Amino acid sequence: MSDFLRSTYVRIKDRNLRERLFILVSFILTFAFIRTVTHLQKANILPDQHGPVHIHHMVPGIISVLIAGNVGIAFWSRKRLRLAMAVLYGVGAALTLDEFALWLYVKDVYWAKQGRTSVDAVILALTILGVVYVISAAHDHVLVKRAVRRARSSAA
Repeated sequence: MSDFLRSTYVRIKDRNLRERLFILVSFILTFAFIRTVTHLQKANILPDQHGPVHIHHMVPGIISVLIAGNVGIAFWSRKRLRLAMAVLYGVGAALTLDEFALWLYVKDVYWAKQGRTSVDAVILALTILGVVYVISAAHDHVLVKRAVRRARSSAA
């Protein structure tokens, strides 16, 4: 099994698919984690926020997406930073989309029937991320690479 995982990772690395994989995995893990935490809070197993201000988890999610986008674009040539920003983006996107119903209804409907809209938004996002990843994995952009080489050679 470890040989399979190692060879799969090498193929992913060679095709520059790591960023998309990191986004997808961090998105899934964060969504599962935050849903678990909120269910444990509702069951009074974990403490919830108390006080006059309740900071929804979409707030750090939005901040994470903004930072990941800005740093990821500004330092695109730095592979490690790009991978870290892919993870930060996946985390932020999951935190934000988990409260999509709050955006849509402009009120806290997380546990109401309308809260299902957030789960639907996450399922849609996962579908899109998954399709993008599968298409990228199946198509290694040979045509694009050839066109770029031709353009460079004709310009020289």
